[in-house]
Amino acid sequence: MANITEHFFDSKEQMTASLAESLEQRLTQGLAENSRAALMVSGGSSPAPAYKYLSNLDIDWHKVDVAMVDERWVDASHEKSNETFINNTLLQNKAARANFITMKNAAPTAEQGVEACEQHYQQVHRPYDVTILGMGPDGHTASLFPHAQGLEAGLQAEQLVCAINAIESEVTGAITERMTLTVHAIAQSKVVKLLISGEQKLATYKAAKQQGDVAEMPLRSILQHPDIELEVYWAP
Repeated sequence: MANITEHFFDSKEQMTASLAESLEQRLTQGLAENSRAALMVSGGSSPAPAYKYLSNLDIDWHKVDVAMVDERWVDASHEKSNETFINNTLLQNKAARANFITMKNAAPTAEQGVEACEQHYQQVHRPYDVTILGMGPDGHTASLFPHAQGLEAGLQAEQLVCAINAIESEVTGAITERMTLTVHAIAQSKVVKLLISGEQKLATYKAAKQQGDVAEMPLRSILQHPDIELEVYWAP
């Protein structure tokens, strides 16, 4: 099992404040101990306020690698692009100097783009200082979706990234083709922060903590990984 610490907050504002403070400490410590630091980022509304706070920090951003946890296989101009979301929230102000590693490349499909993406991610400083994950009501995390094409590689392959083609649902939407960090990559983090909001997702998280099929709820691959230091943040 992962080493899990759970933080429950009364409001999203409290969660944001705690998350932002922790991220600042982790990056500052990483830069003090090494020549570089690495922050692995997810999209979604939960981390956005913390990203905006971080963007104004007076740290050596030019020594920080910021890399995507996962991405839809769409151009950065697409409204669903996580790359654009990170550019608009975190990589502003002082943080605009960070070294941004993106997943989407010129390959026509994610599967064809894996090799080039893997080469880029091999250049990211490891161990990652912080990896930020979200979770869906279906039990997915990153773009490790239940029973998706490519999920086996995501769970078991000893590479950093893999292509995923999920089963279309209300959670995935129409864009099912993704690139994602593998569990192998996520486990190379000093700490993984899992952000959860609302009662429905809390119930999903509790269900994932129970024994069961990992392919049914891929979040279990994180919760059950013996090398992962996991901090869970929940707010209503």
